[in-house]
Amino acid sequence: MATQFQNEVILALPDISKIEFKRIDKSYFKVITINFFLVFILFFIGLVVLHQFVFSDDVSAYVIYIYALFFIFFGCIFAYFLLSFPKRKYALREKDISYKDGLLARKMTTVPFSRIQHVEIDEKPISRLFGLSSLSVYTAGDSSDDLEIKGIQKETALQIKEFISTKVNE
Repeated sequence: MATQFQNEVILALPDISKIEFKRIDKSYFKVITINFFLVFILFFIGLVVLHQFVFSDDVSAYVIYIYALFFIFFGCIFAYFLLSFPKRKYALREKDISYKDGLLARKMTTVPFSRIQHVEIDEKPISRLFGLSSLSVYTAGDSSDDLEIKGIQKETALQIKEFISTKVNE
C-alpha cells in the first residue's frame, strides 16, 4: 500500500540571529583604503587634465565647484566603506557557510555544503601584502561565485577550504 503524501506546516523556524558570525580581518580595511586611494588618485589626475586641457573658459569659471563636488563624492564613497566595513561577517557551520554584508542594502548568503562544486582561494597583490585572501564558493549551474568572503587570513582561508572540501566529499 502506498504511503500518503504529507506536507506539514512549519510552526517554528530556525533563529538565524543566533548564529555567531566572525568579522573579517581588520587589516582588510587597509586594503580597501589603498585600493580606494589608487582609484581616487587616477580620477583626480583625470580631472586635473580635463581642467588644464579640455575645460573651456565658461566651465573653468565653475572649476572650484567641480573640485568640491569631486571631493564630496569621493568622501561619501569612503564614508560608506568605513561604515559598512564592520558589517562584513561570515559563519562556518556544520552543514553550510554564510556571509553577510551591506550598510544600506543588507545581504546574507548561505550556501549548503551539499550544493558546493568547488572552493577557490585568491590572493590579490595588495591583500597579499597583509597576508589576506579571498575565499570563493561555487555551486552547480552558475559561472560566477555564489559566495565570496574577502579579507580572511590566508591560513584561515586554507583551513575553511579544507573543511568545506572534506564536507563536500563525504
